Amino acid sequence: LAAERARQVRMTVVGPVTERWAPEQAGPVHENWQLAAPIGPATDLWALGALLFRVVQGHAPYPEENTAELVQVVCAEPPAFAEECGPLRPVVESLLRQDPTERPDVEELRGWLRSLVRSAPEPEAGAHVVMAPPVDPRRLPIVRRRGELVRRRRTRQSAAGPARHKRARDDRRTRPHRLGRSLLLLILLALAAVVVYAMVFMPKAGSGSGNGDGGGGSGAVADRTGAAGEAGPAPRPSGETSTRQPAEEGSGSRSPSSGAAQTGAGETRVAQGFTLREDPAGFRVAVANGWNRTPQNGRGQVIYSQGDFQLIVVPGRDNTRTFGGDPLSYQRESEPELQPFRDSTWATSSGMRRIDVGGLTMAEGQFTWTGSDGRQLYVRNLAVVVGGAYHVVQVRGPEAERDEVTRLYEQAEQSYRATG
Repeated sequence: LAAERARQVRMTVVGPVTERWAPEQAGPVHENWQLAAPIGPATDLWALGALLFRVVQGHAPYPEENTAELVQVVCAEPPAFAEECGPLRPVVESLLRQDPTERPDVEELRGWLRSLVRSAPEPEAGAHVVMAPPVDPRRLPIVRRRGELVRRRRTRQSAAGPARHKRARDDRRTRPHRLGRSLLLLILLALAAVVVYAMVFMPKAGSGSGNGDGGGGSGAVADRTGAAGEAGPAPRPSGETSTRQPAEEGSGSRSPSSGAAQTGAGETRVAQGFTLREDPAGFRVAVANGWNRTPQNGRGQVIYSQGDFQLIVVPGRDNTRTFGGDPLSYQRESEPELQPFRDSTWATSSGMRRIDVGGLTMAEGQFTWTGSDGRQLYVRNLAVVVGGAYHVVQVRGPEAERDEVTRLYEQAEQSYRATG
């Protein structure tokens, strides 16, 4: 049984190749399989015969469309006639005999092939033959330096020519250098003019909307802290480093590409297609128009959803006394909303970083895992410490819709404020 299984496995691995299926290899295994011909040098001679047949005839001696058919035909029928093999025909046909004991041995085959080679006629050169010229030993190749045949040697007369030709040649050589210096000078003057224009006419960095918040500090920080202790994550333009100092918030200006702008102490302008919702659970966040809200469940989650996309907000369920004060460790090891990522056998994470800005500590990251329905999810997550508790903002969507998930997440994390 084991031998037959090995034969079936070999059929699957080797495939329909005649050279690899001698009759002693292709024969089925019966109860008295021990009496079958052994696999040895005769098997290699079969492969040599099949190879010679294929080389001379142009095709294999057996059909090779199907492995099972090839194995059956090799054991039941003789190979095709080697009619076009010429003097090699008796050699090929003797090597392809089904009984391995009737095939010639190695020494006999070597003598047979040696005699064929010795008696083989010389190949015909054909009609298109070009005779080589006779070799003249007196004519040796002349070794010359490269370019000697085309280079004009300077003569004494040309070296002593009039001086004005030398001056004209020097003028032609220095003219490109003068032109390059002129172009470089013009470029430097243009750059200087642009810098002067920017310094004189461009608006100052501090003369933005932050001046309307009062002279007592940054408008962005004031909007996040407030008189009642409101807090939320600061806007993060794309490409910013993972850790930012509080001094970066001193200008009070926002990147025009962030999608939301601060207009006052308690007012936020969101992008088109989004609505700023005041949730009774104690927070404010920008949600896409037409999304449905699910009330706060037993896990402390408020879920906004539409189709395959979800916005999950957890307003202060876990505290820093139990889970520590590092939001990056909380996101990586303890956050329940990321438990499917930690349990999944096929998951990836990227962009995990901690951000300290304006007295706030937060962490964000990007994750992918396989959902319960078998589809790949792409998740953007934010965990921020507000008043000794963790607030979580998470957006989930299909892995193929990464851009849409990122757009929804940026609006949510830039507009999120704790109001409870």
